[in-house]
Amino acid sequence: MKRSIFALSVTAVMGFSTVFAAVPVEKTLAASKMQDLQDKSNEIKSKRDQIGDKIDSSNEQLGEIQAKQNQVTAEINAIDLQIGDTETKIVEKNQQINEKKTEIDALNKEIDVLIKRIEERNEVLKERARSYQENGGKIGYIDVLIGAKSFSEFIDRIGAVAVIMEADQEILKQHTEDKKALEQKQEKVKADLASLETMRQELETLMKDLDVNKEEKNRLMAQLQQEETQVKQLVMTLEEQESILAGQGAAIQRAIELEQQRQREAAQAASRTATESRSRGGSGPAVEAPPVSSGTFTRPASGRLSSGFGYRGFNGGGFHYGVDIAQGGTVPVVAAADGVVIRSYFSTSYGNCIMIAHSVNGQTYTTVYAHLSSRSVEDSAVVSKGQQIGYMGNTGDSYGQHLHFELHRGPWNAAKSNAINPVGIVPL
Repeated sequence: MKRSIFALSVTAVMGFSTVFAAVPVEKTLAASKMQDLQDKSNEIKSKRDQIGDKIDSSNEQLGEIQAKQNQVTAEINAIDLQIGDTETKIVEKNQQINEKKTEIDALNKEIDVLIKRIEERNEVLKERARSYQENGGKIGYIDVLIGAKSFSEFIDRIGAVAVIMEADQEILKQHTEDKKALEQKQEKVKADLASLETMRQELETLMKDLDVNKEEKNRLMAQLQQEETQVKQLVMTLEEQESILAGQGAAIQRAIELEQQRQREAAQAASRTATESRSRGGSGPAVEAPPVSSGTFTRPASGRLSSGFGYRGFNGGGFHYGVDIAQGGTVPVVAAADGVVIRSYFSTSYGNCIMIAHSVNGQTYTTVYAHLSSRSVEDSAVVSKGQQIGYMGNTGDSYGQHLHFELHRGPWNAAKSNAINPVGIVPL
């Protein structure tokens, strides 16, 4: 019985359906099957190579983006250093400007004091000149001279008057020179102040330019980060496709090995009786509900058809690439046909998901079973039609317990371009 079950599993992968159990397989058909499997293996290898090239190209693009990010980061850091240095210089210039203004205020006060002294001295000189004029220009100093009691005193008084007049003129001259020097110093300080104001304005203009440049670099960095995210998502999608193709390739290779083994067993069985030959074509092990139908495909789970194939107006709309079967309780999910498990994994969208490849009359089909609560088969497992593979659930992007079931004519792909309506093909 074990030998018959194994023979039937081989038959499931090759897609000979229930006919194999009843009729002998001719050598030409076996050779055709082997060639068909080999062609599919080569096709999958070619697709994997293409996806591998895309992954390499995307990773290279990702490396270029990350190199640009490093460059932009370095430029932003350099701008930050320039901004910090410029801010420090602006603070220094403001401090120097304040110091110059303080110096100008002090000079103004000194000039005011000096002007007041000059004005007071001028008043003294004016008073002397007025007195001199009122006395005919002579009496003041003449009285001083006449008042001398001796010739010697007269001579001394003449010298004293001359000294006083000369001292008055020297003081006035010195005050004028001091005022001029202060004014020159004031002009220089004002020129220094104007230069500092100009430098501060230039620094403030540079600061604005640096801020604009930094803003542009930040926008470029945001764009590069967005491109990086997109390329990473693309790489993840390509890697997932490559993983699925790898599973399909492994399944096809397993099918080739099983076909070779089947052919060897068929040759050994040629000398046996027809009864022994038919025993190899017996049915598989009994499974729980739903009942296994007699066609190529059987219903994958019990329950009602809650959502059909195509566009739908709920759950965000969009195209529904499969059908949903809903049922409460603990509901077993079975393989819709004989085949090989190419993927048994958890996806954020599909949840617990199983993909099975089937070969029916030379045509490859792929069935998808999503949102399972649990999975009971692994990658590369050979399954029979009606064999339990898991339980209906509500994992992944799902709203309520149901089985999301897809049928693809050919291999599964991310664009789901091979998806077809299972109604009419699978008894639902």
